[in-house]
Amino acid sequence: MRPIRSPRLSTLALAACLIGGCAVGPAHQRPTAAEPAAFKAERGWVAAAPADTLERGPWWTLFNDPILNDLAARVEVSNQNVASAVAAYAQARTLVAQQRASLFPVIGADARANRSGARGGESESRLRLDIRASWEPDIWGRLRAGVNGAQAGSGAGAADLAAARLSAQGELAANYFSLRQADAQRALLASTIEGYQRVSTITQNRYAAGIEGKTAVLQAQTQLAGARIDELALARQRAQYEHAIAVLLGKAPADFALAAGPWTGAVPAIPPMVPSTLLQRRPDVASAERRVAAANADIGIARAAYYPSLNLSGSIGNTASAVSGLFSASNALWSFGLGAAQTLFNAGATRARVAGAEAQHAVAVARYRQTVLDAFADVENALTATHTLAQQQVLRRQASEAADQVEAQMLNRYKAGQVGYTEVVQAQQTALSARRALVQSQAERQVTAVTLIQSLGGTWRATPQ
Repeated sequence: MRPIRSPRLSTLALAACLIGGCAVGPAHQRPTAAEPAAFKAERGWVAAAPADTLERGPWWTLFNDPILNDLAARVEVSNQNVASAVAAYAQARTLVAQQRASLFPVIGADARANRSGARGGESESRLRLDIRASWEPDIWGRLRAGVNGAQAGSGAGAADLAAARLSAQGELAANYFSLRQADAQRALLASTIEGYQRVSTITQNRYAAGIEGKTAVLQAQTQLAGARIDELALARQRAQYEHAIAVLLGKAPADFALAAGPWTGAVPAIPPMVPSTLLQRRPDVASAERRVAAANADIGIARAAYYPSLNLSGSIGNTASAVSGLFSASNALWSFGLGAAQTLFNAGATRARVAGAEAQHAVAVARYRQTVLDAFADVENALTATHTLAQQQVLRRQASEAADQVEAQMLNRYKAGQVGYTEVVQAQQTALSARRALVQSQAERQVTAVTLIQSLGGTWRATPQ
């Protein structure tokens, strides 16, 4: 916007703005974003818009695990990343208070006492008390734009806090399910090792009786040692997950321990169609939109530099030789002033600042649109993984049951002397791999459910429960 050059127009504009106030900045409008046809086809479609203040509730209770419920609830008060986000949000709110204070007059007081006189003569005491006030009327909306920008920044801080909280809770849930998977894998290996030891004993007896060769004994020993190595590797992985959970809870890993316990393996029922309105709960979408609003306010602040700034000031005070005289009306002094300041030439600096603010707004809009696109991609990826993993688990369960039957048959035939030990080893390895894959698929489904919940901003329930 170019500066008003006509003195008459400037006078008219100033008079109008003194009466009703002006805002030289553009009105904020939420940017448009991509709207996938698959989502728009659903009943009740609305465009993405911040709604992250809606209560999400303890989403982790959907997994029906009391231990997880306890751990996730403790993240809120113990995680240091969340604590940092809380402090940043509090800082953003103080900026709002500071900007709002600029809309009101500043009042101050000044008290002085002087004593003067000539050498050898009488001395005189003078007391003075002044009360001063100054106020900058927000004629062009610069101060109001600053308040709006600070409020948008505070809103972005609140969204960042929600994002930090959701991220920490989701990471804890994923680590917890991985830890329980390691527990289940270790229990499975412990049972398998017992079976391997029995078969190794049988092989050793058959070798001692001259029925089996030395190769079979070595194979049995190799297989048993490999299973024990895998068990130790799982113990190391479990310790890493346990340490990660401790850090998320704000505890030193050495001071935290999570005993092995039952793993429910429960996976929440995913609705067949996810309402598009749930994308509104995503904190990152809300944060990006509010940063657009803050950038829009910066444009108004920059444009206000084209116009003169006014300042009203006044003071009232008394001067007297005694304290009682300070409150006498005859000794009162007062003043009132109106000041105006206008930049006449700065080599285009104001125009450059406006252009820079507009460019920053364009950057914020692009980031918002990219955030919305990423949100749709996250949901689509999580839904695809959810459906695929459910089908895979059915097939893995069938494969595991079939492998168990083959293992049992081969072991019986080996005891009867119908097959060699190599066939038994192959059947046992196949069965163990199938069992472990089945356990892994269960954990993957739970972790994917957590990912879907996070991608939808904390829940897939359309309304607060």
